Amino acid sequence: MNQAELTELVMGLKDKGLTVAFAESCTAGMLASEFVRAKGSSDVLKGSLVVYQPEVKQKLLGVKKQTLDLYTAESQQVTNEMVMGLKKMLGADISIATTGLAGPGGSETEEKPVGTMFVSILYNGKAEEFREHFEGNTESIRKQLVDYIFQKLVGILDQHYKR
Repeated sequence: MNQAELTELVMGLKDKGLTVAFAESCTAGMLASEFVRAKGSSDVLKGSLVVYQPEVKQKLLGVKKQTLDLYTAESQQVTNEMVMGLKKMLGADISIATTGLAGPGGSETEEKPVGTMFVSILYNGKAEEFREHFEGNTESIRKQLVDYIFQKLVGILDQHYKR
């Protein structure tokens, strides 16, 4: 998402008095870093937690060890627990959590190859789950995921927060 589009998104959120928070695993802070490029982001972004290690997901966001053991750190189930913990911790109007396999060495399988990303978005009392697959190197996969999440935010703003 280019600078103008990002600023338009942030200003739309700001105009509606909405706040956003991120729980980032595979993006490792890239979501927040890109988000703050936009004018007005300080009025919208409550915070972002980088929860890279499974133990940190447990400690900071309350992800259950059983969930991690059963489904792996890179799963929709873990992302869902992350977003619930994030909402509880930061109380943003829109909470977004993401995990995934940006590079080799994780829990990749034939059914869940490198490039598989999981996103959970909690807003307006409802949760949405997304599983996407992106191609490219680690940095490219992360960037595609960030843009994907920003596009989801645009859709949520357009669809659910019209006045």
